[in-house]
Amino acid sequence: MITRRRILATTLLLATALAAPVHAEDKPAEIRIGTQKGGFFPAVRQRQTLENAFKPLGIEIKWIDFQFGPPLLEAINVGSVDFGYVGDSPPIFAQAGGAKIRYVAAVKSDGNTQAIVVPKDSPIHSLADLRGKRVAFGKGSSAHNLLVAALEKAGLSWSDITPAPLAPADATAAFVKGSVDAWSIWDPYLALAELKENARVIAFDKDVHKPNAFYIAGTDFVEKYPSLVAKLNTAFASEGVWADSHHEDVAKAQAEATGVDIEAVKRFVARSNYRVVPLDAEVVKSQQAVADRFAKLGLIPKPVNVSDIVWKWTPGS
Repeated sequence: MITRRRILATTLLLATALAAPVHAEDKPAEIRIGTQKGGFFPAVRQRQTLENAFKPLGIEIKWIDFQFGPPLLEAINVGSVDFGYVGDSPPIFAQAGGAKIRYVAAVKSDGNTQAIVVPKDSPIHSLADLRGKRVAFGKGSSAHNLLVAALEKAGLSWSDITPAPLAPADATAAFVKGSVDAWSIWDPYLALAELKENARVIAFDKDVHKPNAFYIAGTDFVEKYPSLVAKLNTAFASEGVWADSHHEDVAKAQAEATGVDIEAVKRFVARSNYRVVPLDAEVVKSQQAVADRFAKLGLIPKPVNVSDIVWKWTPGS
């Protein structure tokens, strides 16, 4: 039997429901993207591609600049950045340190945009000649991995050199002053050293190992907004296809965005590829080999399983 009391209670509940605010689909007000002078994020930023893709969703894009990968990933770990692009080593150091990150896409590098260089008149002509020398590199960066792999290839151990862990700006100054004998570094700093200092390459990445680079997102961001991660990957993949056939335009946008000398930018863009792909078994295996190399040398606090933090992206999803 429907009583007056029940009718009043039902009416009250309905009124309360109608008065409650209606929540739109949960989404962030902005997506914060970490960028470096290498890669092609600065060119994408200059072209406003992501802004145009996400504006209809009511989402702003915020770009945050970093010198190199490790501090970018630390920013993702603490939640001040959502998404970024780094080389092979930073995610391994971050994972070993318990960072809340996920691999969400990869770029299979041709191995031309990172190298070990020496001054033009240096007596160092081979990797074996690095024995006893002071070598600069970014700690936890892809250049760190290049140096370790190069020493292995030459039959040298980490203890055979004097490591000089320096951020790019400090390493540039040290190289120019001659306070280091060699430098493991990536573009655009590599191209600048070649053009401005006549630096001589003794080994590119491709001469030592097969490198990859990665798109990384925060764990919480991936779990909360998987469709937005997929949309970011798709947008960058589309830009990558464009960039591979428009090097001149990429170089112009990159130079305008970063202020790096246009001739240096043209050099590294010409030897780059920008194809964004999901992490397949080959990429994961290669990245695991990097992780195992660092663990064996005691350069990370514990071994890691790369596949534990791989997020599966299916293009077109």
